[in-house]
Amino acid sequence: MDSLDTATRGVAPESAVKALTVQIGEISIRLHPESTSFNEPLSDRFFGFLTEHRPVMAADLDVLLAGRDAVSDREISVSRSGPLWRIERGDFLAEWNPLSRRGWVKQSANPHPTDTVLRIVHSLLLAEEGGFLLHASSAVRNGRAFLFAGVSGAGKTTIAHLAPQDAVLLTDEISYIRPNGEEYRAYGTPFAGSLQKPGENIFAPVACAFLLEKGLENRIDDVDVATAARSLLRNVLFFARDTELASRVFEGILDFVSRVPVKRLIFEPDERVWELIR
Repeated sequence: MDSLDTATRGVAPESAVKALTVQIGEISIRLHPESTSFNEPLSDRFFGFLTEHRPVMAADLDVLLAGRDAVSDREISVSRSGPLWRIERGDFLAEWNPLSRRGWVKQSANPHPTDTVLRIVHSLLLAEEGGFLLHASSAVRNGRAFLFAGVSGAGKTTIAHLAPQDAVLLTDEISYIRPNGEEYRAYGTPFAGSLQKPGENIFAPVACAFLLEKGLENRIDDVDVATAARSLLRNVLFFARDTELASRVFEGILDFVSRVPVKRLIFEPDERVWELIR
């Protein structure tokens, strides 16, 4: 099953198995499960991000059920041969064609591989327009989005957990960033982290990106543009081995830090840190 055509021959007709349209960041991807038994797990996983609206521009992903190695902590491989992207891990094998905006994933009957493939496909789509996925929690407060970036253990989940009631969580793990004219927007995603809670399906212009650092006090420090760019690049979610797309992500980050303030947030695990974030 090495090509899109051979992969999709065995898929049940669309009339037999209902397609599920998952809309994240204003980009819709229709999932075509091979079996009706998989509709419920997928619906549960992407609840809040499903739409009945059939957009003019969308992508399609056939979900083929097949036995795969259950080991999911193997390194992900994302490589391209001609126009086709091949995405592989121990628990799934997928292919994506950016020209036709169609793909397939061959996996076992649980939604986690589908979730991972969607993250990677979205990272490829975003790179083409100067957007990116960032290892960062994010929330909307007073109509503006705030990003909290950092490596594992920096406090992304902690800062999200401490958020006050007037802050709306977009994600506690992977922030979805797209350019929109002169501004950048952050979108809610179903890509949950340690909180095991999907974000709200809303968006807002990004007011500030914070580089997290745990400390003994709450304060905000300025960061120069070069440090901001390097720090954000280290936290970009991008697996593809492709020089052209990687360059676009790099250029997107440079443009982002030229338009959006990036600060260092030193904080202790106390909800009072949010008094600084308005």
